[in-house]
Amino acid sequence: MRFSNLSACYRPWIRLVAIVLLVIHFTMPAFPARAEETPASGATSGATAIKAAAASGDSFVAAAVRRVGTAVVRIDTERTVTRRSAPDPILEDPFFRRFFGDELLPQGPREERLRGQGSGFIVDRSGIILTNSHVVNGADRVTVTLKDGRVFDGKVQGADEVTDLAVVKIKGDNLPVATLGDSDRVEVGDWAIAVGNPLGLDNTVTLGIVSTLKRSSAQVGIPDKRLDFIQTDAAINPGNSGGPLVNAQGEVIGINTAIRADAMGIGFAIPVNKAKAIKDQLARGEKVAHPYLGVQMTTLTPELARQNNTDPNSAFMVPEVNGVIVVRVLPNTPAAAAGLRRGDVITQVDGQPIAKAEELQTIVENSRLGQTLQVKVQRGEQTRQIPVRTAELEDAA
Repeated sequence: MRFSNLSACYRPWIRLVAIVLLVIHFTMPAFPARAEETPASGATSGATAIKAAAASGDSFVAAAVRRVGTAVVRIDTERTVTRRSAPDPILEDPFFRRFFGDELLPQGPREERLRGQGSGFIVDRSGIILTNSHVVNGADRVTVTLKDGRVFDGKVQGADEVTDLAVVKIKGDNLPVATLGDSDRVEVGDWAIAVGNPLGLDNTVTLGIVSTLKRSSAQVGIPDKRLDFIQTDAAINPGNSGGPLVNAQGEVIGINTAIRADAMGIGFAIPVNKAKAIKDQLARGEKVAHPYLGVQMTTLTPELARQNNTDPNSAFMVPEVNGVIVVRVLPNTPAAAAGLRRGDVITQVDGQPIAKAEELQTIVENSRLGQTLQVKVQRGEQTRQIPVRTAELEDAA
């Protein structure tokens, strides 16, 4: 009974203390983070941009688009293709020719004009534009339209199909320029803003986040490319190709590419640092060299090897190790000349361990033409060191 009365006596004071604590919680400003808790620079600048936009009553997306938007262009292309009609045996029959004459006979090759459309962005005030190679590939005529309505004839200075990048030049002065960011500092979860002309709808903006980084071209389903894409959930549709993917500050972090028609809610962009590395070379009209070995390969793990080795229908046994297994050696290639064989498992290159096919691709891509790579392979129960001298990828044809 004494304890019950004591509780009733202090109950009003307990309520009062709780109310005071709630008032302090909702009215006191948050304490700043300690130095060791400071976010990464990309996150800090993103937060700063968002706060600045909010303070001005604007959204950070609108601020970012204003910064880059005037430099984004629409690219229209035309190309001529020649189609040959297959001869129809019936129409060539003398009986039909006697009644209908030669009007029904095929009149030879027909020329057809094909039109395409994409996006791009200006990276130099003199009129240098970055876009995708597949946007301008084979074009006879390129027309560039700026956001302010000005129209220019464009000239393809250089294109590289392996990286799907191209440079187009227009004759202009003091043109608006997009600010290039640093794709190496992009993190999963960062804001991603795609700007371009999807499906012919000019000056379209879509918003998402960076879903993942270093998504290899093999994983995306285009093994003929050599790229590690930025993956985003910002909508990227046909016509977006070649346009910029920008961060919260309006800096270009990637070049959008609509490479998967079946990609629902997933888009891909070429990291801008890849474009930085070759854009000047393309602008000068120079060819970009890509070293290669000449093997078709896939990643191997001990688990996959055991599955293969216990399958009675397997074509051959493979070592149960981590590495890259050679599925096929292409004829007349550096790999064939060096003696690599189907079933070899590559475990090291120049002393660097190899666990994935993408790792081997990156090492080869970053090597020099004619450089001899020391390739360590597991062949059955034997370990071999095989020197392979790289050659230029185009020579594979």
